[in-house]
Amino acid sequence: MFVSPAFAQAAGSAGGIAGGIESFLPLVLIFVVFYFLLIRPQQKRAKQHKELLAQLRRGDRIVTGAGIYGTITKVVSEQEVVVEIAEGVRVRMVRASIQDILSKTEPVAAAKEEAKDDTAAEEKSADK
Repeated sequence: MFVSPAFAQAAGSAGGIAGGIESFLPLVLIFVVFYFLLIRPQQKRAKQHKELLAQLRRGDRIVTGAGIYGTITKVVSEQEVVVEIAEGVRVRMVRASIQDILSKTEPVAAAKEEAKDDTAAEEKSADK
């Protein structure tokens, strides 16, 4: 009725190296799935957030991680900005706590170029 220990032990051996690879294959597949579903998207999101923080400038409307809306009034350093959250209420905060940029301001150089182009266009139309 019971199987002898000798038969149970003999049935367990399955071909040496191939048996080791077959038992290791599910772990590799699990790691690949985790990489594509969890690790890679998280790295991509972190890279986008880092680029977003690098593009901050004075006048940008932002949302903090706590959900507070504000306008950047001064970029203090690589790590800090001053944000006006209400009229006359300014808060110094860490850049990393900024979640999103709602509206961006134009770079100063681009605004000056646009003003020059507008002035030149007006002068041409006035000459005609």
